[in-house]
Amino acid sequence: MSAIFKREFKAYFATPIGYIILAAYYFFLGLTFASVYSAGSPDSVGVVLSMASVVVFSMPILTMRLMSDDKRQKVDQALLTAPVKLTGIVLGKFFAALAVFGLGFVPTVIFEIIIASMVSVNVMAYIYALLGMCLLGGALIAIGMFVSSLTESAVISAILSLVINILVIYMTSFVSMIKIEWLAKIVEKAAFMTVFETFGTNVFSVANIIYFLSIIAVFLFLCVRSLEKRRWA
Repeated sequence: MSAIFKREFKAYFATPIGYIILAAYYFFLGLTFASVYSAGSPDSVGVVLSMASVVVFSMPILTMRLMSDDKRQKVDQALLTAPVKLTGIVLGKFFAALAVFGLGFVPTVIFEIIIASMVSVNVMAYIYALLGMCLLGGALIAIGMFVSSLTESAVISAILSLVINILVIYMTSFVSMIKIEWLAKIVEKAAFMTVFETFGTNVFSVANIIYFLSIIAVFLFLCVRSLEKRRWA
């Protein structure tokens, strides 16, 4: 798994993708922090949570080539016939993407230090917000990886991932279209954004953490099954 992780992590910065993602995150984080700071209400928690929309639209770029490139370049044949577990391959790629995603939020540590030097801060609230963003990012990465494992085209993978991301994140916008009341309530509560927004409160919820971890586990499992199908094909 470590070899796959190193290979994929380096691959992000062997192409412009890694730099573009980080530049976009740093730009929007800096812009948001400057805005709230100048308004006289500095809050790093709000800065972190405000990145949800940016994450939704950037994640397909981060995941589009994770599995599809190997398939297109026939590298997957070497990986699938190598004496390594498919789970290790999937986890190595997943954590590489998650590491790049995590680097995008490094500036928030500086923001928190700046705020803490001026006013009293709730560090645990900041850490909880970061945890929520990490779980949201992990869920979207897992979904993107599974989609990427289904096609050789990085472009198709990115488009499909974006459509799915928009649906799962903004699911509450479609609740009014559901006529069955009990189903509408389930959809509303299961929407990624509904769960994610709770990480901006000071109420620690194990259920919400398990929810995102379950999403990650399901789609990584599906990704492994997709690779296993190709191995035996």
